[in-house]
Amino acid sequence: MTLSLIARTVVLDIEGTTGAAGYVHGTLYDYARPRLGPWIDTHADDPDVVGAVARTRDEGGLREDAGTAEVVDVLHRWMDDDVKATPLKTLQGQIWAAGYAAGELSSHFFDDVVPRLRAWHERGVRLAVFSSGSVASQVPWFRHAPAGDLTPLVTDYFDTVTAGPKREAGSYDAIAAALGDEPGRLLFLSDLPAELFAAREAGWQVVGVRRAGEPNAGADFGDVPVVADFTELDVVAAP
Repeated sequence: MTLSLIARTVVLDIEGTTGAAGYVHGTLYDYARPRLGPWIDTHADDPDVVGAVARTRDEGGLREDAGTAEVVDVLHRWMDDDVKATPLKTLQGQIWAAGYAAGELSSHFFDDVVPRLRAWHERGVRLAVFSSGSVASQVPWFRHAPAGDLTPLVTDYFDTVTAGPKREAGSYDAIAAALGDEPGRLLFLSDLPAELFAAREAGWQVVGVRRAGEPNAGADFGDVPVVADFTELDVVAAP
């Protein structure tokens, strides 16, 4: 059965919703892991790198003068524990963007996603992204998709730096304000119930995505409507 909704903007989670979590934690993490140290050392003049290193030292309980090896140990530990740490996301995003540009990486989308995104876009539904991954990693993810450059479909990108934590209602208030939309006209799609509950608290429409084989397939979505994939969801543009 198809779930039909009316929305001005669909805001998309990435990992486990539009693309496989295993691809992120496998291919992308494996690419970034050995490059973190060299990237930090060769971009020592980049303010974003300097800031990420300083935050890693602080949040990781290191000395202010801790060397690259100690910083990388913390970053690797965060990767192993799937910690959504902003400095890690910043550095990973830069490394992945360079990998995409070099043709060494491409992104992953479930087969049902791209046709639906194109259909919604053609109907006048605006598409945006809210992911714990940095905006620097979100844009190339859509630009270097196997189906081609998808960035013309997406108008806005948000991460935990620009919007706030994904499990707090205030973050969705911030996104609504940035988009200039009333919360009731916004639809958030995610595989994580806690994120959906936060968005709903902010007045958004929400739909859970329970994909077979993904880490959150067995999660409790409560009374949130759930689809198995995007073919079960039809979105019409709100006036």
